[in-house]
Amino acid sequence: MSISARPSKLSLPQVNPGVTTVLEYLLLKFPAIAESRWRERMAEGKVHRDDGSRITPESPYQPHLRVFYYREVASEPSIPFAERILYQDEHILVAYKPHFLPVTPGGLYVNECLQQRLRKRTGIEALQAVHRLDRVTAGLVLCSVNPDTRPLYHQLFKSRNIHKTYLKNRLEQSEQRFRIHVTDGAANSHSVIRCVQQTDRQALFELHPVTGRTHQLRVHMQTLGWPILNDRYYPVLQPLSPDDYARPLQLLSKGFEFIDPVTGEERCFEYDGDLTLA
Repeated sequence: MSISARPSKLSLPQVNPGVTTVLEYLLLKFPAIAESRWRERMAEGKVHRDDGSRITPESPYQPHLRVFYYREVASEPSIPFAERILYQDEHILVAYKPHFLPVTPGGLYVNECLQQRLRKRTGIEALQAVHRLDRVTAGLVLCSVNPDTRPLYHQLFKSRNIHKTYLKNRLEQSEQRFRIHVTDGAANSHSVIRCVQQTDRQALFELHPVTGRTHQLRVHMQTLGWPILNDRYYPVLQPLSPDDYARPLQLLSKGFEFIDPVTGEERCFEYDGDLTLA
């Protein structure tokens, strides 16, 4: 059993979904977790308010109440690839994330993620990633180490004032879970794509996502007839199976550029590894 070293949190909705207690809401929100397990967590003090006071099975539902709990998984995979710290100062840390390692906790992963690894390695408990990469994508991740300046770095991504090196069309959720597809209608996604090397069977592309839709680059590449090598979602959804560490998705977030909102300096970070054609 792996238990998160840090709590997850949620806020109870303003509109009560028809429950009386916090426990009833948790059962409604997380149907895969048995009531007996929530009761055990509560008895162990692993469900609490932001002031640390315990939430019990009898605690009443209160709109906007912040509930803290600790995620658990029966068996957490261990990712056999190491992260690298490329840069660190009093405000930010830039790290290389290997293939298969998630950026933050989710699904089967609680402590085996880039954010938690970096907290343990640096001793900075306040460290937080300010953007995401897909678990199967490798590349650079920008982290904040100073909560006071963190909102400024979050805003870089929200306002798209960061240039990331990774066709315009409309992407929407498909009927198959986790997949996106192209539909008719006004464009809501935009990528700039340049072929930099090509053989008879493969090609190497430089991708610049202008927008940041889910699976945007993966869908754009398959619509061009060049699906990303070892993609298990596109063009055909592959059956669920363990990760094949010998066949990582050939997508690398190689670098990014931005004007530092704290210092005003022009920042440019680039990973020195490469994806090359065989």
